[in-house]
Amino acid sequence: MTRRIMIGIVITLAVAVFAWFFLTERPIGVSTVYVETDVPVRIYGLGTIEARIIADVGFEAGAALTQLEVDSGDLVEAGQVLASLHPAEQKAKVARAEAGVSAAAATLGKIEASVVRARAILAQREATNTRQQELVERKAISAQAAEEAQRDVAVAAADLTVAESEINVARSMLADAEAALQYEIVLLEHHELRAPFDAVVVERHVEIGTVVQAGARIFTLMDPTTIWTLAYVDEERAGALELGQSAEVRLRSLPHEVFTGKIARIGIESDRVNEERRVWIVCDQCPAQVFLGEQAEVRITVAELSEALLVPETAITSFDGHTGRIWVAQDGRAHQVVATFGYRTEDARVELVSGLPDDARVIETPVKGLAEGRMVRISERGAP
Repeated sequence: MTRRIMIGIVITLAVAVFAWFFLTERPIGVSTVYVETDVPVRIYGLGTIEARIIADVGFEAGAALTQLEVDSGDLVEAGQVLASLHPAEQKAKVARAEAGVSAAAATLGKIEASVVRARAILAQREATNTRQQELVERKAISAQAAEEAQRDVAVAAADLTVAESEINVARSMLADAEAALQYEIVLLEHHELRAPFDAVVVERHVEIGTVVQAGARIFTLMDPTTIWTLAYVDEERAGALELGQSAEVRLRSLPHEVFTGKIARIGIESDRVNEERRVWIVCDQCPAQVFLGEQAEVRITVAELSEALLVPETAITSFDGHTGRIWVAQDGRAHQVVATFGYRTEDARVELVSGLPDDARVIETPVKGLAEGRMVRISERGAP
């Protein structure tokens, strides 16, 4: 019995040692990262289709709406009439202003005639005065008659001065009447709403018969040549963004088509709540029909790596966006090292910049049981 017990103990110990060795010392199969070439680095963003030039237009005057010439989706040219207001009241004001101009012009003509008359009277009085002064020198008339002739000249000169000053007043009144007429004409023109630029009608907001106020929104217009995509990019990945970088845009309604473009603007203020940066993409190749507000997926190419070791983010621990710890296989054993990283790719991999020991290979996916110094066996999974 003692011998059997001893044999059982030996067998148990042997099994335990074998199990310990099998579980802790046997080589673990791991896959490693290989160098890749011509790797594009893209940043993903989600956004919407927008227009850089979009405007709500309306009348500068208020009245009843009598005509609507265009509707949503119509193409309009700069200066084209879009809508009209009831003009009767304003036309009456224009006619009244025209009458005022005519009256002011007639008054000016009358005063100009009185100036001519005053000049003629002054010339007559001056001639009479000259004769009277000659006669008084020869003692042919009394001094009183000569003085009266001189006084008549002064009165005639004063009348001419008054008439000439009245001309300036009449001319000012005529200019005022003409300005008032021009003002009423401009207000009449404001009863027609014209397109400020070549545009597409996005939306019509009123119907015929509505009494609109000055400044009320009648149409929303957009310039179709200023279509761009507004994308929101995570701040954590936005550091490499630059103007002019190429981008690909996929629309939700056209998932099988890719439209190319370039970064035209990068917002200088990030969203403080969502921690995202706004980026505007101008398309090189735009869709034939666009819909404002449609969701779009954007992928911006920020770099292209000729050669790179790309480590999955799941294989990095204590990662702060720049450095982290990774497992490597060196001389058949696993070791953990601190490495420095660069670009991130859209498939959640990070470029290894430095920190890889010589003759070591990065373990792509840490497996259960991996520990410092543990024997590893590199499998072919992940090989090119």
